[in-house]
Amino acid sequence: IKKASKKYNVSEDLIRAVIKIESGYDVYSVSRVGAMGLMQLMPKTALELGVEKPFDIEENIDGGTKYLKMMLDRYNDDLDKALSAYNAGPDAVDKANGIPNIEETKNYVKLIKKQLLK
Repeated sequence: IKKASKKYNVSEDLIRAVIKIESGYDVYSVSRVGAMGLMQLMPKTALELGVEKPFDIEENIDGGTKYLKMMLDRYNDDLDKALSAYNAGPDAVDKANGIPNIEETKNYVKLIKKQLLK
């Protein structure tokens, strides 16, 4: 987490919050839609990020943080939009021009922000 935080200039607290909400720190977590590992990378996204072993802790955190940084940059550090894009994809955020009207995504953003306050 420290290494990825420094490498991509993303706060350790944000990385930890995403891991907590995404996988509950379960290295081998696989979602119902196939997202994998600590930061729940989708197979296609993992490949695009150069993550060959999504269940490898270091690779997963590096890839997930890189993607999170890409979303933060894309949305000018707008945390709501960046987190929404991490959860639902940037197309959904662009279409909605903000948090998409998807219950899971709205809850996701709330949970991450609540985790950041702990």
